[in-house]
Amino acid sequence: MKLPAGQRQTNSVHIYMAVDEFLELCRKLCSGELRHMMIQRLKESNKEPLYKCLGGTSAEKLAKINRSRPDGMSLSRTAELVCGKNGNFLFVASSGPGESNKTGLIVPRFGNKPENHVSVSMTYESFSGLMLTTKAHYEAWLAAWYAKQAVAKKDAPPKLERIPAQPKERVPEPVYSVEPGYGAVAIF
Repeated sequence: MKLPAGQRQTNSVHIYMAVDEFLELCRKLCSGELRHMMIQRLKESNKEPLYKCLGGTSAEKLAKINRSRPDGMSLSRTAELVCGKNGNFLFVASSGPGESNKTGLIVPRFGNKPENHVSVSMTYESFSGLMLTTKAHYEAWLAAWYAKQAVAKKDAPPKLERIPAQPKERVPEPVYSVEPGYGAVAIF
């Protein structure tokens, strides 16, 4: 806190979001659905998050990478997008102790006192810029990945396989006859 403003970092929380969830949030942003949801929640004084993501790392995986917690629990991470009071949005990320449930989800066990907590206030425009810039970079990465896969396939030697020749069928030529009884006229 003794550093000048703009050079302070008090907490850091690594958030991982599934691509399908991220793209759905971008779709809601672009269609205006997110703005509508925000306005509705503000009118109704609803404190429910517009988006919520639960994640984390299990105690077993932490032990495997030699980063076990002192309490032996899993590391839980949560991220929420809520309507803000001063800005349009408040992006809140927290991390702390958690437990794995039957389905493998890391359930937070830190209550309202997380070990790390980060809140970032954003206007609708700054949030839109963050989301759409990230989406553009993801789409560029995805296009480059597909291009790399296509080049790798092109560089690989093609598998040549002999296909046995199919016997050619002899189709008899049609026989044309012009008989005066049918009233046909030969074209050639």
